[in-house]
Amino acid sequence: MAQSLHRANSLTVGVISTDSFGRFSMPVMEGIEDVLGSAQRSVFMCNAADDPVREKMHVDALLARRVDGIVVTGRRTDARPPLNLGKTVLPVVYAYTQVVAEQSGSPQPPCLLPDDYGGGNLATRHLLLQGRKRVVHITGPEKFEAVRLRAGGYTAALAQYEGELSPSQVLHGAWSEAWGREAATQLFQAAGSARASPPDALFCGSDQIARGVLEALRDLGVRVPEDVAVVGYDNWDVFVEGTRPTLTSIDMNLRDLGRQAGQLLLDLISGELRSDSGGPVRLPTRLVVRQSCGSQSVKASVVNQELKEAPDSES
Repeated sequence: MAQSLHRANSLTVGVISTDSFGRFSMPVMEGIEDVLGSAQRSVFMCNAADDPVREKMHVDALLARRVDGIVVTGRRTDARPPLNLGKTVLPVVYAYTQVVAEQSGSPQPPCLLPDDYGGGNLATRHLLLQGRKRVVHITGPEKFEAVRLRAGGYTAALAQYEGELSPSQVLHGAWSEAWGREAATQLFQAAGSARASPPDALFCGSDQIARGVLEALRDLGVRVPEDVAVVGYDNWDVFVEGTRPTLTSIDMNLRDLGRQAGQLLLDLISGELRSDSGGPVRLPTRLVVRQSCGSQSVKASVVNQELKEAPDSES
């Protein structure tokens, strides 16, 4: 307490999460603690669980403890209202979530987000560079911004390539294995009844959907990756390593995102950055290649977002 009074700060920081499952917020929190722990700052973690009343209770408790700043994170990247601090002026960083702009041109707090458009583009370009020509995107509900951005990256990647590519096809459904099974079954049964060529690649908007897709393909006797390649999204260990074959997936680098959020908060606290010089910043994703795309190695290899190969007019 004496040291904090002398330094005019408490050496503590609050982290408020709305992710009751912890799937996305836990890697972000681990990254935040990596940085803040090295800076000898204690972290108070609070779970608001998408409840505005509960969130306000946590904010009041953190302010009473005189924290030096707050990081807000969530289970989705869609815009949310800014944290209600009352009349208190305090550095706030949003990580894996963003703030609704109060009005056009008004200053926005710093918001760090994964590049979902780039992730969708990276996954699709990888499939095209493997020689796949009929790539279908099976994803979650269209109401989510991340879903729309990933689909946009997928569509843009197809447009970059010339040749005999099938038109883009995006199928929206629930974030579930059941939807993955249903979508894959529909695609291959429809192709069989119409005597048309079925997809030779499936880009899934989550690993959970991809797992359902792989189950359906196995039941239908479709070989992966010989007949169809599959890519997921999230690089969630329990899914990507547990499937057979192991699943190629986009990793959002959430721990690194958390580290950058922690460092950004420290810079704001120290006065090196202004709190109104923010706005959304998209951070690169990476592709972790496994057997579902044709890799013979059980060990995953990583492809950065800046994929080196250029589109080939003959591919």
